[in-house]
Amino acid sequence: MKVPTRGEQNFQENADQALAGSNLPQVIARNETRVQKGFWDKIARYARWIPFSEDVVAAYYCAFDKNTPFRVRGTLLAALAYFIMPADLIPDIILGLGFTDDAAVIATAIALARNYILPEHRLKARQALDGEELDGEEDAVPDQNSAA
Repeated sequence: MKVPTRGEQNFQENADQALAGSNLPQVIARNETRVQKGFWDKIARYARWIPFSEDVVAAYYCAFDKNTPFRVRGTLLAALAYFIMPADLIPDIILGLGFTDDAAVIATAIALARNYILPEHRLKARQALDGEELDGEEDAVPDQNSAA
């Protein structure tokens, strides 16, 4: 594991101090609830038309992995909440163009979180999209009340 530089340590300390006095944890919790409620319905409806659906589902599994750092979870949950939002910059019902804004947001979040989206998240994503059972889990696609 990489040892953080002094600059990285200072950045993290400043980020932690800013977080302590903000409402960011509530925003992240709200995004988490939105994603839990709407994610699998949207994926079920549109996965075959979204070329980056495996990335989106892998980001979902990473966001709900208890070992993912809080700031990474927050970034991914914000991107996923945007993805499931019914009204966004370019309406999703416009085939061919509707998911371009979603793709940009998801691609940016994944680029920022790339070191935390693990092979196991990608495997679960492939299995979920293929409708396979996951190692003893009840469903490849978790119900809306589970956190993954």
